[in-house]
Amino acid sequence: MLSTTPPNQGGAFSPEQVLENRGRVAIFIDGSNLFYAALQLNIEIDYTKLLARLTGGSRLLRSFFYTGVDRTNEKQQGFLLWMRRNGYRVIAKDLVQLPDGSKKANLDVEIAVDMMSLVGCYDTAVLVSGDGDLAYAVDAVSYRGVRVEVVSLRSMTSDSLINVSDRYIDLENVREDIQKTSRSNGPGSSDIWI
Repeated sequence: MLSTTPPNQGGAFSPEQVLENRGRVAIFIDGSNLFYAALQLNIEIDYTKLLARLTGGSRLLRSFFYTGVDRTNEKQQGFLLWMRRNGYRVIAKDLVQLPDGSKKANLDVEIAVDMMSLVGCYDTAVLVSGDGDLAYAVDAVSYRGVRVEVVSLRSMTSDSLINVSDRYIDLENVREDIQKTSRSNGPGSSDIWI
């Protein structure tokens, strides 16, 4: 149903008018990117609040959480179990040790494939990542009629990703809505160990 409310001054639509036509929403969260953004913001993420904020009252198709895992880390396994039981589809990949001793799992391909394969099932993709490697996938799904919102910390976000998105939301601007408080339930971002 089209809104009969005229656009505000300058021909731009109000945030409410933009969001009212989101349709079915699919959320794609780059767990590692979100983890490091939370460290930069010095907050713990409340994943229940995050899901509510990203959905924004729209119909949720599914929320995907992509992360590298250390199968021997019991705390991380508990976190991922909690995520699975609280509205997230967890896509995990074993961490690989790099020559410098650090560990990494790259899930860009998994995110891109899921975004593409589900086109037609959702109207709006919410991508929580600042990784410029995902710009081509974002561009591809938008050409197939999907609206794409990118949510990440500006200092960690590629300009190419912002340029191909329909809307960009800086995590700094929504930190109060998604941070864990002392009374919050569920694990916070410090429980991830990516």
